[in-house]
Amino acid sequence: MLENLLAYIKQEDVAEQLYHSLIGIEIEEHRIQSDGQLSRHPYPKNLGSRKYHPYLQSDFSESMNELITDPNPNISGVLDQLDTIQTVLYRSMKDDEYIWPLSMPPALSQEDIHFVATHFERPPFQKYRDYLTQKYQVPLKIVTGLHVNFSIPEPVINRLYTHYENQFKTLVEFKNALYFQITQNFVLHRWLLTYLFGASPIAEKGFFSGETPKELKQPVRSIRNSIYGYVNKPADQVNVTVYSSLGNYVDRISDAIAKHRLFSAAEFYGPVRLRGQASLKDYRTRGISYLEFRVMDNTPFTPNGISRHALYFLKFYLMYLLVHPVDISNIHEQLKQSFDDNNRVALESPDQPTFKEAEGIKIFNELIEIAKQLHAHSEQLQALDDFSEVLSHPELTASAMLLPKIKNNSLMAFGIETAKKWKTRRTTTDHLLPAMSNLNSNAQRLIFHAIALGIRYYEVRDEHGEELLMLTYDNLTQVVYANKVNDQPLEYLYELFPDIKEAAWKHW
Repeated sequence: MLENLLAYIKQEDVAEQLYHSLIGIEIEEHRIQSDGQLSRHPYPKNLGSRKYHPYLQSDFSESMNELITDPNPNISGVLDQLDTIQTVLYRSMKDDEYIWPLSMPPALSQEDIHFVATHFERPPFQKYRDYLTQKYQVPLKIVTGLHVNFSIPEPVINRLYTHYENQFKTLVEFKNALYFQITQNFVLHRWLLTYLFGASPIAEKGFFSGETPKELKQPVRSIRNSIYGYVNKPADQVNVTVYSSLGNYVDRISDAIAKHRLFSAAEFYGPVRLRGQASLKDYRTRGISYLEFRVMDNTPFTPNGISRHALYFLKFYLMYLLVHPVDISNIHEQLKQSFDDNNRVALESPDQPTFKEAEGIKIFNELIEIAKQLHAHSEQLQALDDFSEVLSHPELTASAMLLPKIKNNSLMAFGIETAKKWKTRRTTTDHLLPAMSNLNSNAQRLIFHAIALGIRYYEVRDEHGEELLMLTYDNLTQVVYANKVNDQPLEYLYELFPDIKEAAWKHW
């Protein structure tokens, strides 16, 4: 139904706008103590209330922080903000706390598991959390990962719709078709991202309550992306075939919730979530606003969990998935096969070629051809070229590069060493917020406290090029000149937003 989409993108000259599709990042990561044990310290008290905080949350365990960026059309902007939020977290932790760099949790004793199970400071989520603990147990629920949010610019959708008005009754139907084509393609080719970005080759002691599964006796590409990672149980009846159509996605998940197989839509752990509507049924009438991709392992070789190069590749790859036709004649069987293929890739030896290599070469050839047709930027072309090299050289994947770091069937020593190195780098810099070193020290301190308190911030310029800081909390926006921030920025924020001081201390 979306035939000739690439041709229309070229005809309407909207490739450049597509390159500026919005990207946002959510990354989960654990605070640990100097011996690698999950931190027993409470959630940092200066980080405001998790009830409303836009940037810093916690997840299943109190040690499991979640960092959330604003959507941004520029990859540099996304990574700079992620770096800034990371820095605020690092500088808010206790002196003996560090950030664990891997998706699979550190070694767990029974005491650790009991501590996680019995310490939780978000009362409104307690019932859901108790349910998850009972159903999945603690170790599986504290696996971490990186989620990428993606949305197509609305002007692009509007322009392209003019070529499809005879096929789709409404703009919403057309927009849903665009997003769902990306979704289906992403799921059908999920194995490629598991191969390129898998970084969870082993599980530490205590992760499995019984004997380690035989497939995991040797290191693999990604436990997290395998059947031993983050997947729904077969009894939930929401396997990968929910993606056979938008209606099927809505109906199957809704049915699972209605019949109490799932607690809520948040318990659906598929590789892609449709986002933008509070109620599943509203996707049909109000439309998908953006997509959340949930398959990326935390990359342990960069302190932000994902590299700039990876995001350049991923953003162009999503454009490729947008224009790549989906054969829906046997979509149900294709989806089931894609699940099996992905699991097989996830459980392959990290330093050996994947059985999907020939298909991967074909995909990269198509990617590079489309990139040329759409006059991709040099950094996008370089990312495609580099990752095509990774496809034929498995020793360059993150999971393979972790192999020499494994000592005595463990990555604990590597994880602790890396965590300490990262903290030293972040907390011994000349600037409080290195990614915002263009601002003076008072302005950096203002942004630091704003992030900690949960105040949204944006950098803008006035008509004379002067740097302005836009600060928003509870629908109130204040604008200040960056070079006029006084030397008491925290008190200044309390003056700008009188209600936030009390709200921030309501800790959950």
